[in-house]
Amino acid sequence: MISSTNTTTPFELAQVSDSKVRIGSRSLAFRPFPIPASASALNRICIEVSWRFEVCQCHPLYCKMVAFGKKLKERQYPEWQRYYINYKLMKKKVKQYAQQIQIETQDRRHVLKEFSRMLDNQIEKTVLFLLEQQGLLASRIEKLGKQHAILQRQPDLSRIAELREAYRAVGQDLLKLLFFVEINAIGLRKILKKFDKRFGYRFTDYYVTTRANHPYSQLQQVFKHVGIGAVVGALSRNLADLQDRRGSYWSIYDQPSVPLQDPVIDSIKAAVDRLTHSTNFLQFLGQHALIMQEELPTPAEDHVDEQKYHLMSLLLNLANTFLYMVNTYIIVPTADDYALSLGAAATVCGVIIGSMAVAQVFSSVYFSAWSNKSYFRPLVFSSIVLFVGNVLYALAYDLDSIVVLLIGRLFCGLGSARAVNRRYISDCVPLNKRMQASAAFVSASALGMACGPAVAGLLQAKFKIFVITMNANTLPGWVMALAWCAYLIWLLISFKEPSHDIEENSPQETNAEPVENNENGKDLREPLLLNDEEKQGNEDDDEECEGSEEAQEKSHTAATSIASAYRLLTPSVKVQLLIYFMLKYAMEILLSESSVITTYYFSWTTSTVAIFLACLGLTVLPVNMLVGSYISNMFEDRQILLASEIMVLIGVILSFHVIIPYSVPQYVCSALITFVSAEVLEGVNLALLSRVMSSRLARGTYNGGLLSTEAGTLARVVADGTITLAGYLGESMLLNVTLIPSLLICIASIGATFYTYNSLF
Repeated sequence: MISSTNTTTPFELAQVSDSKVRIGSRSLAFRPFPIPASASALNRICIEVSWRFEVCQCHPLYCKMVAFGKKLKERQYPEWQRYYINYKLMKKKVKQYAQQIQIETQDRRHVLKEFSRMLDNQIEKTVLFLLEQQGLLASRIEKLGKQHAILQRQPDLSRIAELREAYRAVGQDLLKLLFFVEINAIGLRKILKKFDKRFGYRFTDYYVTTRANHPYSQLQQVFKHVGIGAVVGALSRNLADLQDRRGSYWSIYDQPSVPLQDPVIDSIKAAVDRLTHSTNFLQFLGQHALIMQEELPTPAEDHVDEQKYHLMSLLLNLANTFLYMVNTYIIVPTADDYALSLGAAATVCGVIIGSMAVAQVFSSVYFSAWSNKSYFRPLVFSSIVLFVGNVLYALAYDLDSIVVLLIGRLFCGLGSARAVNRRYISDCVPLNKRMQASAAFVSASALGMACGPAVAGLLQAKFKIFVITMNANTLPGWVMALAWCAYLIWLLISFKEPSHDIEENSPQETNAEPVENNENGKDLREPLLLNDEEKQGNEDDDEECEGSEEAQEKSHTAATSIASAYRLLTPSVKVQLLIYFMLKYAMEILLSESSVITTYYFSWTTSTVAIFLACLGLTVLPVNMLVGSYISNMFEDRQILLASEIMVLIGVILSFHVIIPYSVPQYVCSALITFVSAEVLEGVNLALLSRVMSSRLARGTYNGGLLSTEAGTLARVVADGTITLAGYLGESMLLNVTLIPSLLICIASIGATFYTYNSLF
């Protein structure tokens, strides 16, 4: 029998044997199942009980077990237990304050003052311990430095190896300290979020504003780990100096571009970057994919089975992404001409382009759900539907039917498998390759966006094959149909379906033994009811099991519907989704009406429009490289977010045609400012979105990626619909009328950003 009485108080009543779980006077029979040999006694209890308590996931003790076994507690170092921020204590206080305010025994001002003082004390305790540990590390490095100086005068290879290991040991302890800081930072963010949600008061805004910018700020010690950089620098320099110089001397300062080949330093650098949200180009680019990572840090190895990873299957997903983006934008330069050739107005191009986005609103949901069971079949279905859609789009010219053309574009939208592509990277690519895969996903999208108009510019031929017309309007459809046919053949030959394993602790067993009945003959699979004493004892610890966001997160279940996903959205998340909607709306207005606007004002040809759009698309990678490698490491994400929104606003304002004749330089400059600023904004927006979004939205059908896709797709639908509606006012009014909504939404998003600014940390 395994007992947890010496492990932690919440589990004093829980015991596990080979055939029975016992909680107090109640017992539950079960059929034994494999548990990892490395699992601790506490985790064994969590696995055994959660496996059988399928129908009582809202029970307080169950919530406590899952939370304690999976969340902050298990990531803490036992010997440093008393120096961590006491999240449990502060959680109790929040509930007490809520009860006191409800019965009017406390006023809000007193609560804010008392809770702020308690937070200050908790942070001070953590910071003082952090400074003490930094001092100890610095002292160890100083002693090692003396040995290092002796070895420089009297080299000894064996002692050099010993000294190098000693420095690495210091590095391991520093890494441990960085994990300590990060756990406290996460706990602090969570309790601030909990306070705001419980009281409906912007306490986070007040606390961060008053503490973060103060000259004696201890909050900055937690979030910016002031002083640790010096320790990292000392370790890096000395380890580099102890490397084999092969007859030449160099230091990290002489050759900063040469990486230090030491795994300890690499791990420390990764931990520092994660804590400060520092990024490089690949990280910043990968953020556009919104493939969410686990919130809590862990030094554990990747849990994705390497055997599940298949490079060719990943390449096929990236190729699907690339071709779909080409398919989306290849018609933009010619959509207005195609509409005119079928007897419609040029501004109907908005409906032609937007119909694909309309269908994508629905396809994103069923493809996301389908990817729970398979990746191969959705990709096959996507390829077939896109092939049919492009054939219909091309045949519409000879059939002289705008309806067939729109049906073809709807079919193309129904074949959007981006949810599958994103899900495959999240589920089937090992963690050590996921960042590169995410960046490749975004790069494939960007290149497809640039290649689409460029290919359209090249397809300026005109000829017939039997009765089928081939011209600038129909060739994009035929070319994409052939591309999807070739892709489908490649897919059938090379794709390897990964296994969809059920998690070990998932309560999905269907062939289990009957459960034991209690003395009253009731089935113990029914939710367990606590008596009044037990309720009182557990009440303080488990208020989140009453339906709050934290309780739902602790149940480790994904959102089961759009409605349940929406309920998990905090004001900060809603603002980030609004910003995402705004930037996609502004970009879609710019791209979709470009052909009509440039033809009306400047008489540009299809080839000129195609070159212009391709050049805009080609700015994506260099701009992200600049921001990811430099700007994001000089400024906070929220600062870049706000600056980018203002730049989008400036670009929109400059686009208006007011009094003076509209010129090519004005249009090109305003379009470049809007597009580039929106690209920068997308990266930081999705980075912040993944940070403030509930961990329940990291998986399942209704995940964060789906929500952002739906927001962006809806923005494209609205933008393309706006272009068509504005077309009824005439082409002379089109530009200004379509820019007014962009202007208003941009102003609203800037105001919302100011409102939630201090919660984006």
